[in-house]
Parts: sequence; structure tokens; C-alpha cells
Amino acid sequence: MRFLSYALVPLLVLSSYAYEIKQAPAIAKRINPVGEANSVYSYHDVIAAATQAVVNISTQKKITTNLNPMFNDPFFQQFFGDMYNQIPKDRIERSLGSGVIISPDGYIITNDHVIDGADKIIVTIPNDPNEYTATLVGSDKEGDIAVIRISKNNLPSIKFGDSADVKIGDIVFAIGNPFGVGESVTQGIVSATNKNIQVNTYENFIQTDASINPGNSGGALVDSRGVLIGMNTAILSRSGGNHGIGFAIPANMVREVADSLVKSGKITRGYLGVGTQDISQDLRNNYGEHKGAVVISIDPKSPAKNAGLLVWDLITAVDGKPIKNAADLRNRIGSIKPNQKITLTILRDGKTQNITITLAERKDANAKQDEKLPESATESSALKGMRVEPLSPQIRQRYGIPDDIQGVIVTNVIENSKAQDAGFAQGDIISQVEEIAIKSPSDFARALNKYKDKNKRFLVYSSQGVKTIVVK
Repeated sequence: MRFLSYALVPLLVLSSYAYEIKQAPAIAKRINPVGEANSVYSYHDVIAAATQAVVNISTQKKITTNLNPMFNDPFFQQFFGDMYNQIPKDRIERSLGSGVIISPDGYIITNDHVIDGADKIIVTIPNDPNEYTATLVGSDKEGDIAVIRISKNNLPSIKFGDSADVKIGDIVFAIGNPFGVGESVTQGIVSATNKNIQVNTYENFIQTDASINPGNSGGALVDSRGVLIGMNTAILSRSGGNHGIGFAIPANMVREVADSLVKSGKITRGYLGVGTQDISQDLRNNYGEHKGAVVISIDPKSPAKNAGLLVWDLITAVDGKPIKNAADLRNRIGSIKPNQKITLTILRDGKTQNITITLAERKDANAKQDEKLPESATESSALKGMRVEPLSPQIRQRYGIPDDIQGVIVTNVIENSKAQDAGFAQGDIISQVEEIAIKSPSDFARALNKYKDKNKRFLVYSSQGVKTIVVK
């Protein structure tokens, strides 16, 4: 007991200095926000103009039913008579959404997913009983933004705010057409900014707890002045209804894309030619406290390759502006026009350097991922619990593996082995270990031997995409 008493005394002394709870002042009075008995607290006047600029959008899409060829036989039709006419051949699929008038001469912004594939786009305007057929001006599928136009002038249009000035806690209003009930407004605050939820290629969402429901897509998110700070786009919900987690595309991004679509009918973005990932916990030891995007793949015919970028370079800045993560780099490069020169700041082997690169033009990059590869029978030595073999021409042809992917294929991973714990899976293609490019099992064995007592980074092509695995 004496030892216990002595052991506790220093802790009590230390804690008396470190531990402190701050007490807020007592409440002295409560203030009624409305000072007059005949007044109400309202945002009606400040958002009235914004609500007049938000429209309802309904789309129609013809869905053709693929009938059995025998149904086209005249004898079949004659034999079954009226029963044949009851067989559904085509149907019209309808959907609802919202849009925002951005110019008095009929230009309207909405989400690409609202009008995607529509044969007919119908717009209704507040306080106007007429329906207007809209034409598609242009769309940006990777940013989920579209511009449509109706033949009507002198329309009420919304004012754009600077979404870069939006702060967490700002009061906001979501205006749209939820569940097709017509124009409605919900209130909330900005819950977060710069959110990446991986629904679009380019995204930098404003998160809000203002109720956003199906049908709100393409509507306006406005601040307490009634100016546009975002376009409502997505929700996180298991049931499909509002759970207080909604996302809007920032107004600055919407305006940039809309301007390009109106002027040229398309959006052009800069192309660097790298695949990147965030700094994982396993990679933290390699990059210290630096932030940025880790290069994990390089297009062989890209500006990045020509400029000498290497796998596992950490891109920390573009033109001197810091990069926080992979999504930040993707958005930054996508906002720069093709053929422009940029300066990348990178961290390579612990040293910082600058590289000047001229961006190319980004093409449609919805590449289809390879299917997971099955086990093969050929053995070779590898990491404990894992077997690899060469990428033979037969394997390449069978599974459609591009010629520019070099490496060895993992053909077996033992359950509960070191290899499985590290994250390797059957079908993975290991293309690089540290700075050593892997083209054969002997290259792989040599790399393992060279770094047998050190942490090793493996560049891996998997069924989920390109990734880095660190083995300690």
C-alpha cells in the first residue's frame, strides 16, 4: 500500500496543473429575436427572388421492350388476335427534378443525371401555367452538370455568390421540387465544405443538413441573402429520404462549367496522366507530415510521363498552391485548360523539387476495370504465404491485360498468412517494389531480397483499381 500511495502522488500533482474545465458565464437573460408583438422572424423577402428562379423539370424517355422475333410473324399476330395487341411493346419512363434559371434569355442549369438520356425535357416556371419544352445545350457527365434552354425571354434569374467564401455554420436554404410536390424551401446550415463522396469524377461538395429529397436534384442552395452558393445534387440515405446529409456542387464550379457549355457546348479539362491515392497510414512514414496526392500509376503517353514523374512521387502543390489529397489534385488539374503550363511541387525520396508540365486535353476516361483473375498452377518464390507467376501472353489474352502493364500475377494467397494480412489477393498484379520495376518472378525475388529488412512499397493492379501495399 505504501508503494501505491507514493505512485499516486506525482500523478495527482501533475493532473492538478493539466486538468481544467472552463465554466461558461451564467445566463443573465433571454432575448426574443422579434422585438415587436405584431412582427414575425422571416427570411421570406430575402429568398423570394431566388424561389422565382427555380424551375421544375420533368423528363420523358422511351423504353423499348425487346420482344421475341416470333411476335413479328403475321401468322402469330393473326392467331392470337387481340391478345397480341395487349403485349407491352414500348413504355414511357418519366422522372422529376429541378433546375435554376441563370440567364433571362432561358438558360437553365440542372444535374446531368436529371436529363440524361431524356427524349423530351419539360420545364414549368413558378406562377406560370404553361409548359416549355427545353433543348439540351450541353452536359458534363464527370461533374454532373448540364445546361438546358427554353424559348422564353425576360425570365427571373438567380444571382451567383462566391462559394469559396462559404463557411461551416452559414444558414442556407434548399429550393427545389422534392417528390414532385412543386416548389418548396427547406432551411439548414452548411455542415461541411470540400467534401468528396466519390459519386462524380470531379467533386468538391458543400454538405448541408437542409432537407434535400428526391426531386431536389438540380435545384438551388442559397445563403441568407438569397444568392446561389451551390446546386443540390446528392443525399446519403439508406431509405431514399432525407437524413440530414445532403450535398451541393459549389456555385463557382457550376458557373465555370455552365459558361463553357453555353459558349462551346462542351467542357474541356487539363490532363496530367497520373493515377493517385491519398497518403494512407502505411505510407505516412515515407512522407512525414507532408500532405498531397501519391502517384501510383502513370499513363505511358502523357504529360506526366514526358516530364519524368515517377510512381510514389508525392504531389504537394500546383503552381504554388498546396494540394491536400488526391481529390484536390484531380479538381485542380480539371479546372485548368489544356495546353497550359503548370508547375508541380513534388516530394521524391525526401527531397522537394519543382517540375514544369504542359497539360494535354482530358478525354473520356470511364475505363472498365479488369475482372479478378483466377488462380494459376505455376509456382514461384515470393512473399511468405503468396505465390506469383509471370504474365504470359496466354494470361494477357485471356483476361484482357494491357501490354503496358508489366509485373507478376499473384496466383495463390494462403489464409491468415503475412501476405493476406498485408492486403494481397489472388489475381493482383505486382508491377513495382520500391524503385524496382517488376517484369518477372526473378525481378520480384531480387526486390524482396534487396529490401528484406526494410519497409517495402508494392504497386499493385487489382480488381478494385491501382493501390499501394506497404509491407513492414
